[in-house]
Amino acid sequence: MGPLHGIKVLDVSRVLAGPWATQAFADLGATVYKVERPGAGDDTRGWGPPWLKDRAGHDTAESAYYLAANRGKHSLAIDLANAEGQLLVRALGARADVFVENFKVGGLARYGLAYPDLAPGNARLIYCSVSAFGQDGPDAHGAGYDAMIQGMGGLMSITGLPDGMPGAGPQKVGVAVADLMTGMYAAQAVLAALFERERSGLGQYIDLALLDTQVAMIANQGLNYLVSGQVPRRQGTGHPNIVPYQAFPTADGYLMLAIGNDRQFATFAALAGRPELAGDARFATNTARVAHRAVLVPIVTEILAGAGTRAWIERLTPAAVPCGPINDLAGVFAEPQVRHRAMRMDLPHPLAGSVPQVRNPIRYSRTALEYRLPPPLLGEHTDQVLGAELGLGRDELARLRQAGAIG
Repeated sequence: MGPLHGIKVLDVSRVLAGPWATQAFADLGATVYKVERPGAGDDTRGWGPPWLKDRAGHDTAESAYYLAANRGKHSLAIDLANAEGQLLVRALGARADVFVENFKVGGLARYGLAYPDLAPGNARLIYCSVSAFGQDGPDAHGAGYDAMIQGMGGLMSITGLPDGMPGAGPQKVGVAVADLMTGMYAAQAVLAALFERERSGLGQYIDLALLDTQVAMIANQGLNYLVSGQVPRRQGTGHPNIVPYQAFPTADGYLMLAIGNDRQFATFAALAGRPELAGDARFATNTARVAHRAVLVPIVTEILAGAGTRAWIERLTPAAVPCGPINDLAGVFAEPQVRHRAMRMDLPHPLAGSVPQVRNPIRYSRTALEYRLPPPLLGEHTDQVLGAELGLGRDELARLRQAGAIG
């Protein structure tokens, strides 16, 4: 059994940050009930192509985007705008350990599903609200998606080619990292609250904002600015604090060279046939190399252009000089190490026979992660869960469906 076996999570979130956290809970063994709007479901169900193919090779209505963040969950089609639907969610909330939502600030209060509405009936409930800007402040009621948060939170200002180079300009990261990191902070916050509940016996409210997360995850770049007062600039693949640490063209492609200390640089210089570089006062220490970046980078560029990417990897890796290829996604899933670690897996799926998934990277020695359910079809478990949790029979479920409370 997974470490969260016995924990019930009520997931009223959509798109990515909330679902990413609740998928992690499911992997860790929690029972996750995903509440979706009847007839439409999570917004990402429509974010295709690509679509999962059925057994006959035809497109289903299951988008790859949705499939990436929702395995292990039970889907309940419940209309939150319907008064009886609200009562159902409130009843489920009274039995839950964790409630996750990402409506606009105040959005669930009008349905009677905010934390103050649920906490009196469940003092142990841990209620996590994910929003663009948090529950207070001048922007609290604004809407926000990952890309605008990457821009507003500074990430795009340090991502992309430097000014003056062809193609220069701010770039967003290729995946929704503000959403994904917020999901991971949400998981961390909930797990810590569950741990604290063991001592206090009480749940609590968690206010988590994408913008706060983006500012926090600027990490060393944020402190570079706060310590120096100098605004960091885009470095392309380069690193603001370490040199040489960037992608270099080779004779047949690119090599990501990630030299992190002076020993590694000396080893690289020797293996590159230029041992004198390590003894040059301009390059002997990382501080000096950063100061003389404009001189050193062209030298390393010329050196690495002399052989192919694989040849450099075979030369440098045994000597513990960090480097690697710039893989596309086909290359990633073909990497021997990725294959050995079984990062790609497949789960049974009612429409397709099986659905590919990317494994959770957590590996425990004793409490293995659980991959029990594929990403659910919309409303697939409505009757099952409402029957098991709330004792609703066939006639009552039919009445609720007729009243539009469930799908």
